[in-house]
Amino acid sequence: MNVHAIAAWRAANHGVDAARQRPPSMTRRQFARAAIRTAVLGSAFGSSLFRPALADTRASFAPVPVPGGTPLLGGSFHVFVPAPSGGDPIDAEPITITNLDGFVGLSSTSGMVTRTNTQTGETLRLPFINADMRFMQGVFRGADRRIHQGTFALV
Repeated sequence: MNVHAIAAWRAANHGVDAARQRPPSMTRRQFARAAIRTAVLGSAFGSSLFRPALADTRASFAPVPVPGGTPLLGGSFHVFVPAPSGGDPIDAEPITITNLDGFVGLSSTSGMVTRTNTQTGETLRLPFINADMRFMQGVFRGADRRIHQGTFALV
């Protein structure tokens, strides 16, 4: 047997033999992983996990509003507007729900806003005066008489 001839033949036909080989098959571990991923995704998409649904009204809660309201709004809205001029006193109640134990932030912002017509490009500067913005975050007793945690904003 001529060993040098075999080595020379292998060197000359190095790429030809690789092209005739079949592609590597899937191992058992790769097959098991693919099957598990398919089962998990299939069960997630097949269940009602990604389907839209209505909110469960039995599980919801409603905060109890503060009694009364500012005379500026006719008293029908349960909010007080602390304003230095022409409103409720500056130390009026800033929260809008009863039984809140948490944090309250209040801002009365004034400034200018620019309105731009997107079709004509015309701009118009308009003032906004005493824009009432506030947030409330904490725990409170709801209308169902249970303790809840929540965050509320009034813009």
